[in-house]
Amino acid sequence: MASKLSAVIPDFSPWHSSRDFRLLWVQGLVTFFGSTMAMVALPLQIKEMTGSPLAVGAMGAVELIPLIVFGLYGGALADYFDRRTLILATEAGLGVFAFVLLVNALLPEPMLWPLYGVAAGVSALAGLQRPALDSMMARIVPHDQQTAAAVLNTLRWQLGGIAGPSAAGVIVAYAGPATAYAVTIVGYAASVLLCLRLSPAPAAHDAEKPSLRSIAEGARYAWSRPVLLGTYAIDLVAMIFAFPLAIFPFLADDLDAEWSLGLMYTALAVGSALLSATSGWTSRVRRHGLLVIFGAAIWGLAITAAGWVGNVWLVLLCLAVAGAGDTLSGLGRSTIWNQTIPEELRGRLAGIEVLSYSVGPQFGQVRAGAMAGWTGTRSAFWGGGLMCLAGVGLLTAMLPRLVRYDADTDEDALRRRAQQEATAQQR
Repeated sequence: MASKLSAVIPDFSPWHSSRDFRLLWVQGLVTFFGSTMAMVALPLQIKEMTGSPLAVGAMGAVELIPLIVFGLYGGALADYFDRRTLILATEAGLGVFAFVLLVNALLPEPMLWPLYGVAAGVSALAGLQRPALDSMMARIVPHDQQTAAAVLNTLRWQLGGIAGPSAAGVIVAYAGPATAYAVTIVGYAASVLLCLRLSPAPAAHDAEKPSLRSIAEGARYAWSRPVLLGTYAIDLVAMIFAFPLAIFPFLADDLDAEWSLGLMYTALAVGSALLSATSGWTSRVRRHGLLVIFGAAIWGLAITAAGWVGNVWLVLLCLAVAGAGDTLSGLGRSTIWNQTIPEELRGRLAGIEVLSYSVGPQFGQVRAGAMAGWTGTRSAFWGGGLMCLAGVGLLTAMLPRLVRYDADTDEDALRRRAQQEATAQQR
């Protein structure tokens, strides 16, 4: 019976083996719950002020350049400075931006331009922070527990993603966006207190100073590794062509079910949570490239179906399946990254990863908003899903090394395992 349960329930080994992992897990849950309040309130506020799907989708365009610039630079900073310090500073900055949203929402006539300004600023700070956060995982979690850590981290986002949007939908509807932004501020304050308890995470003594040359070194490494390139490319294709969150408010209107907006965001998290809750088997998977490919294909297929069906409950089911597919692909990507990238390049490659899984959604929001404005909300869903499926199929044919990736035989994975074991012995 125990062996059967272990094949289903998540592997909690990282939780038991690393105090810093536990702290980051709780910190991430708290801050994500708060930030999803703003994630729901901000586009809804823009929709109510403009009535334009293109205006909502433009939020992705405003966020794009700061994310690219600061994501790459944040990776170089994470390889040179103490990562805990970077996380603390950026969390505090995000709390300040939430305060700006609160003040604007409390004005007799809230202004539109601060919403876009804050979106750009949040994108910049997220770009600086994520490489430090992501590169910490490879450092504080043992090599063989990376997939389990990815599952638990995903489960953390899902818990916040389920509770946050559901609560935000009710709070925004009955108490207004100002209350949602106030909850966001409280979340960031609690997160800062938790981050203060993290162990210092200094860089190596011979770490290279942040510069264009150091960033280019990380890019050259990524370019020389077809497996890494494959994980980035498939994620970009899936997000650019089939990331429709910006037009959820218009889909709810089209279905004559405005009440379902919060549930649409929640459905993605529910599907993801169900996959994670039954993910014990993933700790024994060695072919993580196949997880990346199959997960992205499931995402594209489910988004296509969401655009075709006309019943709101079937739409929610499709979104739940999409969330499960996205999680499956994400587990494969995260495991490959943390099992193969050398410690001295981890921050810079995490910066590239930020572009992979963040720039794609920003382009996706612009694509979804523009296509919905030109051809309609439904076609923006199913058309994007079909383009995603075609792109994943083409990349699979072009990337045989990603298909063949095996954690037990890949040279980079074996080299990284030896590096981590040597570092553990020195401590």
